[in-house]
Amino acid sequence: MSPSSSPAEKQPPEPLPAEPLPAEKLPLLADYFKVLSETTRLKILSCLQTGPMNVMELTEATGFSQANLSKHLKIMTQVGILERQPKGVSAYYEILDLRVFELCEIAGAGISDRLKQQMQTFQT
Repeated sequence: MSPSSSPAEKQPPEPLPAEPLPAEKLPLLADYFKVLSETTRLKILSCLQTGPMNVMELTEATGFSQANLSKHLKIMTQVGILERQPKGVSAYYEILDLRVFELCEIAGAGISDRLKQQMQTFQT
């Protein structure tokens, strides 16, 4: 342990699952993560955290063209991350599975930890 880090700063790693991921689920997981690998889609999710929005509202909030936005909304709806609710002449999109934010938090924490470790390596 380096002199600049204390035992209280270092978190023990989470235990690994007891069972390996079932082979039949791997393609579905890969498709789900592919959907989340687009910055555009993460920005859409971020906007929808505050509640349902229609395409026009999302266009204003994201700055994306309506055609580009619609393409991404369709993909996110197909994989089950978003739900499309028709209301009058508009359709509102909302997050169907809020666990997507848990995944983002877990990934973000891992990235942050790695960056901190790299910085400590360069500072010593």
